[in-house]
Order: sequence, then structure tokens, then C-alpha cells
Amino acid sequence: MDRLAALLSNFHLSASVFNAGALCHGSRHPAKAGTGYVHILTGGTLHLAVAGHRARQFDEPVLILLTDDGEHWLGPGAQGAETLCGSFRFGLGQVGPIYRALPSLLAVPLDRLDCLSGLLELMLAEVREERCGRQATLDRLCEVLVIQLLRYLMDSGHVDTGLLAGLAHPKLAKAFIALHNQPAVPWTLTGLASEAGMSRARFAKVFRDTAGQPPGEYLALYRLGLAQAKLRDGVSLDAAASQVGYSSASALAKVFRRHTGLSPIQWRNLQCPETASDQKSKSR
Repeated sequence: MDRLAALLSNFHLSASVFNAGALCHGSRHPAKAGTGYVHILTGGTLHLAVAGHRARQFDEPVLILLTDDGEHWLGPGAQGAETLCGSFRFGLGQVGPIYRALPSLLAVPLDRLDCLSGLLELMLAEVREERCGRQATLDRLCEVLVIQLLRYLMDSGHVDTGLLAGLAHPKLAKAFIALHNQPAVPWTLTGLASEAGMSRARFAKVFRDTAGQPPGEYLALYRLGLAQAKLRDGVSLDAAASQVGYSSASALAKVFRRHTGLSPIQWRNLQCPETASDQKSKSR
């Protein structure tokens, strides 16, 4: 029972390491919609300032996860700082359910992350040895790091509400996996409760208390995010509607307008201006 398989397949993870080794001076990171950051302090002292939050200082090895909407600033202490810093996205970023489920700011001491120790050693070895393909290797390892972090968040109890909390629940996880794997099924509350092995009333309450929203609302937003991912990948509106559980393109278009204020085509053209330009060229 792979709790992440369908999510990672539909909302593709990409990551990039942009600092590996000594942090020589302060760095400012502007907010980017749908872009998260992982900053790992492996030695020295690190200062962190996030817009809207109290500034913090870290003197022990730590992993910092940031998905906050505000910009943030990093700086080394007087004795310097050794860091691994990367950014990541899940497909369309904030549109996807995984990104929305992540905490906005989380700091975990490295000595609590035994699951990452071997991976961090691999990354640090790449930093030290500077072999060919170094950047590509670090980027791929950063993707693995993010997946390992998702596992940690599900299994450690750090997140007590939202999608990751739902996937950590032994019964709710079965319903989440079913709807993620088969979004086009005409799911009902009774059907999802059956997948979870719970009564209809009990399932509705536990789902809302754990996920933070009713099952129908989660399903609608999941289908919308999945449709957006498919449209951005070049799938036609008719095909996208069918694949995510809408009876017609017009039914999907109504959902788009209600949630985004745009038609699906308008939305895709804003997200993928290069696609819109290609289509205009072909129509001339």
C-alpha cells in the first residue's frame, strides 16, 4: 500500500541544490508561489529570518523546511556555516495537494532524522569530491531527500492535520489511496467510508477532523489540481475532464471558473504562455 505513489506520479517532484558547502555570506530568497526550500545546517551557526516570524539562530545540525509565502534570509554565524540548501516543487506547486499539506516552517534536529543519515552522507560526498555530473546527482538526491522527509512527516506525528495526517491514519489512508488512484470513479461518502472500513457517519467526522475539510471538498480540489496538471502537460480539456471524473468538458470548466475565475484555456495560457504562443502561430 504505497501512500505516495499516485501523488508523486501525478504531481511530479523536481528539486535543485543551489548551495553545498560553506555559506560565505547572507542570502535572500524571495517568495515563489509553489516553491519550497530545504536548508540543512551540517556545521557552524546559521541565522534565519522569515517574513512575519521571529528571527532564529541554529547552533546544532538541523534541517529546516520552508513553504512559507513570505521571503526569507539566511546568514552564517561568526564562525561560519556549512550547509546544503535546495528548492523543490510538486508540479504546479501550491495547486497540488502535497505542497498544500506541508508545514510552512519546520526545524528538525538532524539527530532525530536517522532516516536521512545515509542520504546526507551521499550528498556530502558529492560536495567534497566534485566529480562529473555533480549538480545533476545532487539535484536527484535532493528529490529523494524530499520524499524521505514526506515519509518522516507522515510517520513521526509532526503533522496533525491535513493530507499527511490523513495518510498517516491507518483507516483513512485506504480511502485517500483509493481516490488518488482512481479519481474518475464517482465516489460517494458511502463508497469512501467502505474503503476505509468505517461507518458513513464515523468516516465523515474522522476525515474532517483529520484532513481539515470534508471528503467531498477534498475530492473536488484534488480533481481540480489533477486536471490542471494534465492540462499543463498538454492533455485536451475533454480528455482531462474524463480522466479526473467529470462528465464533460463544460462540467470541468464550471469548476475552473468557480475556483480560479478563469476558463480552463485561459488558465492554461497564463500558466504556459509558450503553449499559447505556439497555438497562435499554428492558427495563422
